[in-house]
Amino acid sequence: MTQAQHDRLLIIDFGSQVTQLIARRLRELNVLAEIRPYQAVTMDLIHEMAPKAIIFSGGPDSVTRDGSPRAPDGVFDYGVPILGICYGQQVMMQQLGGNVVSGEGTAEFGRAYVEPSAKLDLLDGWFDDGREQVWMSHGDHVAALAPGFEVYGTSPGAPFAITADTARNFYAVQFHPEVHHTPRGAKLYENFVKLAGFTGDWTMASYREEAVQKIREQVGDKQVICALSGGVDSSVAAVLIHEAIGEQLTCVFVDHGLLRMNEAEEVVGMFRDHYNLPLIHADETELFLGKLEGVSDPETKRKIIGGLFIDVFQKYANEIEGAEFLAQGTLYPDVIESVSFSGGPSVTIKSHHNVGGLPEKMGLKLVEPLRALFKDEVRALGRELGLPDHFIGRHPFPGPGLAIRCPGEITREKLEILRKADAVYIDQIRKHGLYDEIWQAFVAILPVRTVGVMGDGRTYDFACALRAVTSVDGMTADYYPFSHEFLGETATRIINEVKGINRVTYDVTSKPPGTIEWE
Repeated sequence: MTQAQHDRLLIIDFGSQVTQLIARRLRELNVLAEIRPYQAVTMDLIHEMAPKAIIFSGGPDSVTRDGSPRAPDGVFDYGVPILGICYGQQVMMQQLGGNVVSGEGTAEFGRAYVEPSAKLDLLDGWFDDGREQVWMSHGDHVAALAPGFEVYGTSPGAPFAITADTARNFYAVQFHPEVHHTPRGAKLYENFVKLAGFTGDWTMASYREEAVQKIREQVGDKQVICALSGGVDSSVAAVLIHEAIGEQLTCVFVDHGLLRMNEAEEVVGMFRDHYNLPLIHADETELFLGKLEGVSDPETKRKIIGGLFIDVFQKYANEIEGAEFLAQGTLYPDVIESVSFSGGPSVTIKSHHNVGGLPEKMGLKLVEPLRALFKDEVRALGRELGLPDHFIGRHPFPGPGLAIRCPGEITREKLEILRKADAVYIDQIRKHGLYDEIWQAFVAILPVRTVGVMGDGRTYDFACALRAVTSVDGMTADYYPFSHEFLGETATRIINEVKGINRVTYDVTSKPPGTIEWE
């Protein structure tokens, strides 16, 4: 959702894998920042958006290559401050009359230190200690500045690490201020939006008010069904839509038999009893588990589950008179990641089942009130709406549920064992006060049995893997460094309390190269 009354900042994306981080840093400053792929940015679009400032992102290409990405020429005459980052700096120089070179001696990757050359308002709060640590990731560098630019900072591999044309409010840096490896990068963005005159009017209170109005305008007097999974995204969407249209909303909670222990009861209790939302508890366990019987390929599992979800929603939509809309908890990263830069600088990272419309057979239009938000903003909106903290802070849970934490064939026996083991693990994490330090934690039951000894008897039971990661947004992740004491205590509890498991392992794989989930 984008409101014209807010000051807006346009990020032209040249294909960097960390462009989302730029938008997040700006959103943290209450600035409505929106990302557009460079191919989609025309002067007509810029005039329509009327941004108060523009940022050029980094990217993997080389401006020395014929046909490499460029900004529309008219953007430099548009009259707003522009900040170029890495490839974005090189685009500015190349298009404004400077020179960029590639080849031996131009590359710089990883941690670097920038020394100041002159005072600049953009750098207020920088260089208090004489130099600043930054993160470089470039194969080319600027060899000659465009007319009007001066140098304000240098590094060993980038003689023009910080440049600016202060008369036109054009700024350019060779490093990435958005990543945490540039410790004071957030201050640089703060200075930039201050120079551009932003007032920080992008708040969850205003978003809530505007979203409610937009939902009412879109839906009118028609009925909406909400695909309620019980996760944070769909739950916040449901409460927001209910605030907008009340009894016109019916939530459909599909219990596919792949939920965690007591999860269905908790979700139904909170929404039906606490929020008094019209709620259909669709217990379709037999349908889902029946279709999944004998299936072991992870992508096939996902396709079966996704297809059945659509079928179930269709069935209940047909029973709700006047239902014309389906509400989903689609987020901004889902939208960005699903945009294909075909023929451009980046590739589609992954496809999302909840992006790109609905099958025509459903005959429903989409309501997606969270489509402009990042995950942390959804949590903030949830608090604004009064959802309890213990619910807002829940770890992410995948749509396919325990199916992708059960590698190999899914059986009812394995699911029951997995639920109990997962409940013990999460209880341990909460008891030790670690839950809020961890992005996501779960147990995966492995498709192998191992020999064990319990008492005087031999066992031949399943092994399981514990997984816990730290992350900012789930795009990258590191394993959580539990103590050996915690792991030993947890393994003992699982083996003692969960019949069917006799071996516990801990997964110490980061993302990349692994993924957070096992399938």
